Amino acid sequence: QVQLVESGGGLVQAGGSLRLSCAASGRTLSRYRVAWFRQAPGKEREFVAAITWSSGTTSYADSVKGRFTISRDNTKNTVYLQMNSLKPEDTAVYYCASRVIGVSEYAYWGQGTQVTVSS
Repeated sequence: QVQLVESGGGLVQAGGSLRLSCAASGRTLSRYRVAWFRQAPGKEREFVAAITWSSGTTSYADSVKGRFTISRDNTKNTVYLQMNSLKPEDTAVYYCASRVIGVSEYAYWGQGTQVTVSS
């Protein structure tokens, strides 16, 4: 199993930046894809960004392209989400998740970290 722990959330003004971290343990992530999702109050959970650990290939939701950057640190077994130019609509609980490459379902999830962007 893979254990994921998010950190780095908080309160920030619109236009500001935050960096979220997702620390993984339990297994090496060489065969995994790691993603960030978010869920705002009253809304469904949505995909934000993902990275394939081995290749570094990334993908982003259209709503965050050009503002958010996902990256990984092999030495720390950690995935980051750098969020710049934050907007009030980015307010949500952000979750880290991982899945084995070739499997569609994200099987492992963190507990989430709250991001609040004030206007």
